[in-house]
Amino acid sequence: MVSLSDLPTDRWLIFFAELGELAVQRVTLSGGEVFTRPDLFELIDAIIENRMRYSLLTNGTLITEKTIVALSISKRRLRLDSIQVSIDGSNADVHNKSRPPNSFGRAMRGLLLLRDAGIPVTVRVTVNHHNVHDLENIAKLLLDDLGLPGFSTNEAEQMGTARCTGQDVLITEEERRLASSTLAKLNRRYDNRISATAGPLALANHFADLDDRLARGEIQMSGRGTLSSCGGVFSKMAVLHDGTMVPCNLLPSMIMGKIGIDPLQKAWLHHSAINSVRNLTGIPLSSLANCRECAYTGLCAGGCPAAVMAKFGKLDAADPDVCYRLYRQHREKYHDRL
Repeated sequence: MVSLSDLPTDRWLIFFAELGELAVQRVTLSGGEVFTRPDLFELIDAIIENRMRYSLLTNGTLITEKTIVALSISKRRLRLDSIQVSIDGSNADVHNKSRPPNSFGRAMRGLLLLRDAGIPVTVRVTVNHHNVHDLENIAKLLLDDLGLPGFSTNEAEQMGTARCTGQDVLITEEERRLASSTLAKLNRRYDNRISATAGPLALANHFADLDDRLARGEIQMSGRGTLSSCGGVFSKMAVLHDGTMVPCNLLPSMIMGKIGIDPLQKAWLHHSAINSVRNLTGIPLSSLANCRECAYTGLCAGGCPAAVMAKFGKLDAADPDVCYRLYRQHREKYHDRL
């Protein structure tokens, strides 16, 4: 199903041709839910025709045997990097609280169809208020029961649908510490088969690394000391469902123009929206009021700009949820070690 505000097929086909001319190598199709688009495979074929590879992000509920057949046609499977399925609980009671109603069984069926067909499939677990006590069971389901090589994790942030549901989805500070500790222990148990670039596990790994560096007497790291957390805007950008170009899908208000109207190359190179995120790397953490007296600024990068924007309505700030100084203060107070 395509909504009235979704860009029509022909506009996407023109855009994919523009990407090909600019030698873009990879495209990720996400949602909403990508499999609701009746033209999805036409879009995939256009990506392939323009010499690009592709990935899909999905909740898995609409994947059927017909989907597997369609993915195997022509070069669709050859050019497919991965399909990421969201699984947010070890059972329906947990998963369905943060996903579409009655979706767990259908998501699991879609995941198993992909796995059994040998299609490259990954799983993303978004840590949230409903599953923070289910993480061990989720790991057992995915790694022991299903035999997946691994899965990745992140955290529900105060953006998108979470703005509507608030604390029904967002985890508290105590829950974040619990999730960090649990995932770090699980990752050791499962020989590093759980990965993360953001969220509680990434935080646990980051803080453990800083502990080790400080123990060796290091007080600075290359590429740290400024608001340099986001490297994504130097290699990729996002296009929303209606053709709006933005630096990141998590920064939907920072509009760079419309595809088919505004030249992509000009927007990528020169638009103030994406360059304002890139230019954060030039802002020293020591210039920020909350970080000025911190002894660890040489080891810090400030946190995700989208998370900062969601919390403070601006980019030039540091995210307190990833603050090493606050972590140490809490640990010293409660003797809580990961």
